[in-house]
Amino acid sequence: MSKSASRARLAEIIRRRSFGRGEITLASGRKSDFYFNLKPTMLDPEGAALLAELTYEALKDDNLDFIGGLEMGAVPLAGAIAQLSWIKGHPIAAFFVRKKPKEHGARLAVEGLAKGETLEGKRIVIVEDVTTTGGSALKAVEAVRDAGGEIVLVLTMVDREEGATETFAEAGLEFRSLYKAGEFLKG
Repeated sequence: MSKSASRARLAEIIRRRSFGRGEITLASGRKSDFYFNLKPTMLDPEGAALLAELTYEALKDDNLDFIGGLEMGAVPLAGAIAQLSWIKGHPIAAFFVRKKPKEHGARLAVEGLAKGETLEGKRIVIVEDVTTTGGSALKAVEAVRDAGGEIVLVLTMVDREEGATETFAEAGLEFRSLYKAGEFLKG
């Protein structure tokens, strides 16, 4: 399937499985009359494959070591992309950042690294399913920077176009999205 056909098919899946209208309170605290819950798309076999394919294609030339982000939205994405990157012969390892470190066990904020493995000096992309203001992704950015990682960019599947671009620009971070919310609001 061509890139444009994959993109159109994924948009159709997102529209059907993950987009809705109706009043909702977003993670940012803002109210909205539309929402995206990308989990049904990320956990759908075809949706997961297309998200991984399009994200991998968007990132393959960025010379990345790791891909990850804040739980829960980044976990299925990072895992699917890591798997596809291995298949494509250009492995990008995955991790995720806990919203709050566990109070038992290793008490880690960053999960998925093997014993002795670190993010120190590694090139990293932060991924997110849906971005409104960018606040959630910035939590992941902070944890990765605290671990010594270099944030190359933040990539979201859907940008709600409600301030994230400005937030990341102020933080000196490159920001990209696969889709803009406006693409789903038409019609």
